Amino acid sequence: MHPVRSTGSCFVAAIHMLAAVSLQAQTVPTDSITGRIHEIPDITVSARRTPPAITATSPLQVMGKAEMERLGLHDVADAVRHFSGVSVKDYGGIGGLKTVSVRSMGAQHTGVSYDGVSVSDCQSGQVDISRFSLDNVSELTLTIGQTDNIYQAARAFASAGVLNIQTAKPDFQDSPFHVYANLKTGSFGLANPSVLYSQRLSRKSSLSVYGEYLRADGNYPFKMWNGNSLIDSKRNNSDIRTYRAEATFYTAFTAKQDLQIKAYLFDSERGLPGGVIYDNPYAAERLSDKNYFGQFRYENRFNDRIKLQALGKFNYSWNRDYNNEASGITDDRYRQTETYLSATLWAEPVKDLSFSVAQDFVYNYLHTTLDQCQYPQRYTVLTAVAARYRHRKFSATASLLNTFITENVRIGTAADDRKRLSPAFSLSWKPFDAAGLRLRLSYKDIFRTPTFNDLYYLIIGNSGLRPETTRQGNFGVTWSSFRLGCLDFISLSADAYYNKVNDKIVAVPSMFVWRMMNVGKVETVGVDLNLSAECRISRQIKCYLTGNYNFMQAEDVTDPSSKTWRNQIVYTPRHSGSGSLTVETPWANLSYNVTYASERYTLAQNLPQYRIEPYADHGLSLSRKLQWKRHQLRIQVDALNLGNKNYEIIRFYPMPGRNYKLTINYYL
Repeated sequence: MHPVRSTGSCFVAAIHMLAAVSLQAQTVPTDSITGRIHEIPDITVSARRTPPAITATSPLQVMGKAEMERLGLHDVADAVRHFSGVSVKDYGGIGGLKTVSVRSMGAQHTGVSYDGVSVSDCQSGQVDISRFSLDNVSELTLTIGQTDNIYQAARAFASAGVLNIQTAKPDFQDSPFHVYANLKTGSFGLANPSVLYSQRLSRKSSLSVYGEYLRADGNYPFKMWNGNSLIDSKRNNSDIRTYRAEATFYTAFTAKQDLQIKAYLFDSERGLPGGVIYDNPYAAERLSDKNYFGQFRYENRFNDRIKLQALGKFNYSWNRDYNNEASGITDDRYRQTETYLSATLWAEPVKDLSFSVAQDFVYNYLHTTLDQCQYPQRYTVLTAVAARYRHRKFSATASLLNTFITENVRIGTAADDRKRLSPAFSLSWKPFDAAGLRLRLSYKDIFRTPTFNDLYYLIIGNSGLRPETTRQGNFGVTWSSFRLGCLDFISLSADAYYNKVNDKIVAVPSMFVWRMMNVGKVETVGVDLNLSAECRISRQIKCYLTGNYNFMQAEDVTDPSSKTWRNQIVYTPRHSGSGSLTVETPWANLSYNVTYASERYTLAQNLPQYRIEPYADHGLSLSRKLQWKRHQLRIQVDALNLGNKNYEIIRFYPMPGRNYKLTINYYL
């Protein structure tokens, strides 16, 4: 993991070789004793590169494949929980939806990209990260606020935070093909096989194919207090069946031109267990999801100072929400499509000073079987201009994003056109040459557009909504050191931040119906602390320690006369954190993980009856690697939620108690 939290395992060659030196023997002898020519062997001296999380001008966290394996992580949501300043809403169990919120701003403010191309949902504005597998992921990156990477699509500048999921690119230096097979099994009927196959087709082209199947019953037992009643039951309607497949084609037209084409398929059928309310765990709601997309990324590096990137994507999503309730059957279906095109030009006219211009176009369409469906269409044009100056001791990034959105509907009234300029900047300064201390400062003004549900969903929608606007300020200190006492490496970071959200979109009662309105204001003050350290106990035993603590005071400041004035907003813990300790030995690796969240509230008014208890989730992971020639076998056993507590992340959605997993990986 490259971030503040786990920069530990990546080594790069900082000093390359001393080349072999030959002396011409025609004029003088090379060796006065033997008269022979001697070749000095190559020497490689390794040094560690300062992790990008330390040098970044805004909070940046990176987790690589080695760190994921070391922590014994199984899915994207588990990995994201180890990032600081992040809340993962989990509706329980393997099949539960999982969304990401950065610094209390809501999941709609968090962008998600897959291999550099944005993933979106115009209907709800939230991306369910459980749709993505961790088996073929090489790196996860979370950026909060302004990004240092100005060579990106304009859409990457359009969110308060961005989670980038990078899949593994095949390497054929030792073989023309690779096979990575994975099998997970465990409690509650879990069976999850997957295969990743990569093949070199020619000197310039290769193909990677990934397939996965997941099934689970999810009928775990739970105990939960509801008022004065203790509910002792089993979750029902928690089963899931999922198919996931990807095919990625890589080719290089020339040494300077690359093309990557990806096709993705996701098909899921699951039960939604619902909330356990009034001693009634019964649920009959079923959700079917189909998501297919194709995307490409083309790059032309004209020379060292100019390069061009082009992206494109077509996304198709279909959902069916079927519920056989006592009050009657509902069967609602939703279909949305997205067409996305982007081009980014990057140039470095003078050394250390670079500029970029990015232009994006997005078309979204939604069709539903609901009564009075308005069939909305949205056209979005994004233009981003950015600059970056990078020096040994100082770096600065600035960007300006222009957004234009227009919409059409077949029935009713469409929302007004929206136009906005969104500036952002960030700075980093290293005051001392010898010390690894850096100071950073960043600011970002951004907004999120109301979703189609906010604007057009039945009678609740309100086409007159304004976008939510956010202002993010961050001041941080980072420090790292190599070979400090008994430590091989240590890094620390502390970031204090202030966020303000205006025109927050909430549902409020109006006469006899609820309606979406711009009535909310939220003010957030917080601190993120991160630690990562490595220690070599002996030549064969090494320890890794990571930890983070988050203080987040996110309060409703809408109306001083309201009962919710200065109350913590819903589902936002004031204190949270995570930690891990890993011991690597030649025989096996042992990892201990813990995540913690303090009390939260389910409604805006922080009354005792709306309180959710704090929780701490502990887990142990034991793994062993075996190798024979080119064959690698890795076996991992996990014990999760050792405390056996059915804690709640979402009210009335108890999480599984103690459970176990067995993972077997084979690599060729």
